[in-house]
Amino acid sequence: MSVAGWLALVALVLVLLAGLLVWQLLRARNMQVWILAYLRRRPPRVTGRPVHVMFCFVDHFEPMWHGADADVQRARVDRWCSEYRALAARHRDADGRPPQHTFFYPEEEYVPAHLEKLASLCADGFGEIEVHLHHDNDTEANFRECITRFNQVLHERHGALPRDPKTGQLRFGFIHGNWSLDNSRCDGRWCGINNELVLLRELGCYADFTLPSAPSETQTSTINSIYYATDDPGRPKSHDRGTPVKVGGQPEGDLMLVQGPLGLNWRERRAGVMPRIENADVRASCPPTPARVDAWVRTGIHVQGRPDWVFVKVHTHGTQEHDMDTLLGAPVDAMHDHLERRYNDGKDYVLHYVSARELYNIVKAAEAGLDGDPGQYRDRGLPPPRSSWAGGRAQ
Repeated sequence: MSVAGWLALVALVLVLLAGLLVWQLLRARNMQVWILAYLRRRPPRVTGRPVHVMFCFVDHFEPMWHGADADVQRARVDRWCSEYRALAARHRDADGRPPQHTFFYPEEEYVPAHLEKLASLCADGFGEIEVHLHHDNDTEANFRECITRFNQVLHERHGALPRDPKTGQLRFGFIHGNWSLDNSRCDGRWCGINNELVLLRELGCYADFTLPSAPSETQTSTINSIYYATDDPGRPKSHDRGTPVKVGGQPEGDLMLVQGPLGLNWRERRAGVMPRIENADVRASCPPTPARVDAWVRTGIHVQGRPDWVFVKVHTHGTQEHDMDTLLGAPVDAMHDHLERRYNDGKDYVLHYVSARELYNIVKAAEAGLDGDPGQYRDRGLPPPRSSWAGGRAQ
């Protein structure tokens, strides 16, 4: 073989080894599931009109995290009800509303006193309460009974969850514990039900807010989207793909899924080399810096045909002590300062702080072809629950 041939062979081997290394790095973080969709996607461009930014903060709010005793649980909830009230009161969006925090409260951690305090915080105008659930090896019958009972308690005792004005059914937003919606872990743990999307629809779920879940294996190949998924009871993870919600479209399948931003963060690299996964998680180890906020907005999650209405849904686990200084202190305070300074000038951007329910109503307004100021559609469709600022005023 000639020298040129040997050099070509060495180059080929090096390319193959580099490709193998990249593939191993991708699989180590389960990125092979979604990286192609990320590389193919192009954020929308909007010119000639302001972009309305709907900012929604959802919380896997777990007072019993890490087996906490009653005193620790109580201290966590009390700190939120005190410090979040003070933080949020310093900020306003274009509609004069403070930041809205949606507390997805776990059914299996129900303590009446905790919910009473959160309901009071929400009634003062600072958020709403929705449904969170951790379960394992579950059955359809138990899931139905569990969700039905919890919904009734939340509504009747704590003024949470709206009734559908057309059917009278209680409606709720949902986040699945351990990210395992529709039995989406390969080992089948932390769920057990392959027809979970159907069950959620039948029980009154208006939308799921679990995703993104990267780097978990439960992450879907669909990213940065608001879409409808159709359940296949014969297999798990039926929501891996679906039909985007679009202007002039109709509801399809079994459940709407509202995803938060997912991508690569090249500004904050591991060891200064490898980009971090940007999964819209907010905590002490990944604070909401201005660069991250800009990336979330730039992702441009929207209803197809309405690119000037951008939905930014971020998430956290709010009751973990090592993160509470971030969530209730200077980093999140600065995040809201940046949102209000950069994305609320009334010319290029208009900012709207929304709860999960309000986000859903605005999505449905876009689907129905409505335009103008999306803030006017916060309560279109699903009315505000009693334990919310608007719901309390309506009583």
